[in-house]
Amino acid sequence: MADRGSYSISAELVRERSILRNVYLWMAGGLALTGVVALGVSGNPAIVRALASNPILFFGLIVGELLLVIFLSSQMARLSAPAATGCFILYSGLNGVTLSLVFLIYTQASLATAFLVTAGTFAGMSVYAMTTKRDLSGIGHYLVMGLIGVIIASVVNLFLRSTALYWLISYAGVAVFLGLTAYDTQIIKRWSRELSDSMSEQEYIKISILGALKLYLDFINLFLFLLRILGRRR
Repeated sequence: MADRGSYSISAELVRERSILRNVYLWMAGGLALTGVVALGVSGNPAIVRALASNPILFFGLIVGELLLVIFLSSQMARLSAPAATGCFILYSGLNGVTLSLVFLIYTQASLATAFLVTAGTFAGMSVYAMTTKRDLSGIGHYLVMGLIGVIIASVVNLFLRSTALYWLISYAGVAVFLGLTAYDTQIIKRWSRELSDSMSEQEYIKISILGALKLYLDFINLFLFLLRILGRRR
């Protein structure tokens, strides 16, 4: 008969796997919704013309997505589980609308190749983060600095239009988001260990959505940077 200590360890592992599984299910659901919306919008000429011919509308959607991510990340503790769920679904759908133009720029073969490479590298970094004994928390501020650098360089290159800088940004972006994938995965694993079994269902859903949002952003951005490297335009 198992003693109480063994039971506690077993219960914690089951809980941890459950949270991790829920995070990946939410992330996969968000990615699926984004893909469906992107395909639907890219197949609608009227919507495509509206997005392509109206920069204010297109960049307004991007700003709206950014504000929604900031709101969801900062206000998760105050939101109800249904509200958090609704925000995540809304963000996934809006991202599909803006990504629809990417589906028109690159060939289907390029999109499929970039997605498969993204899925493989993302899975590899996630497995590494969950199995390594190394604490990755120390690299967090370096990754944030790298991300800020990529964003600033991208804005600067909108005016310079330098091919060399374009490729440097692309490879740097891949490196940053591979690191963030491992870093965020380990954060979610740490959340799992620190949460008690008394967590309410509302809290369980919200922490799962917050974790899913982190990994969703890592996956999407990794995909976009790899697409810049591997993709072939129509």
